[in-house]
Amino acid sequence: AGAEDDRTNSNNKDAARAEATDKGNETETEAEVEDFEDDDSIIDHTTFDQLLEMDDEEDHEFSKSLVWNYFEQAEKTFGDMDEAMKKLDFPDLSRLGHFLKGSSAALGLTKVKESCEKLQHYGNRKDAAGASTITNDEAESLIKALLIQMRKEYDEAEKYLREFYAEQEQ
Repeated sequence: AGAEDDRTNSNNKDAARAEATDKGNETETEAEVEDFEDDDSIIDHTTFDQLLEMDDEEDHEFSKSLVWNYFEQAEKTFGDMDEAMKKLDFPDLSRLGHFLKGSSAALGLTKVKESCEKLQHYGNRKDAAGASTITNDEAESLIKALLIQMRKEYDEAEKYLREFYAEQEQ
C-alpha cells in the first residue's frame, strides 16, 4: 500500500505541475507546487479555482475584491461572535456561524467553513454533527475553544490568500 500511496502522491504532483504549466505559470517552481498541495486542508482548490476562472485573463481583480471583502466581513463577524459569547447569546452565535459558513464555503475555505458549521450546531445546543442535544455549559465550553480554533484557521487562510495574491502581482 505504501508504494501505491507514493505513486499516487507522485501522480498528484505531476498533475499539479502540468496544470500550472497549462495555465501559463512556467515560472512556478516545484517547491511552490508542493507548497500549494500542502494547503489542501486550508483551501478547497476546486472551489477556489472556479472563483479564479471568473477573473479576466490579465489580472485577478475580481476574485481579489471578493477575497478582500470576505476579510472585512470575517473580521466584523469575529467581533460580533466575541460580543455574543460575552452575553452567552447562543442563537446569535449560531446565526453568525451560519453566516460566515456560507461566505467561507464560497471561497473554498474548508477549515473555517467546517468550524462555522460546528458553531452553528453548538449555538443550537447540539453536538458537532447537530445530532444530539448538549447542555448550555457544554455549549459554552465547546464554543470558547472553537472560537480560538476558528480564529487560527481564519488567520491561516488569510495568510495563504494574501500570499497567493502577492505572488500574482509579481
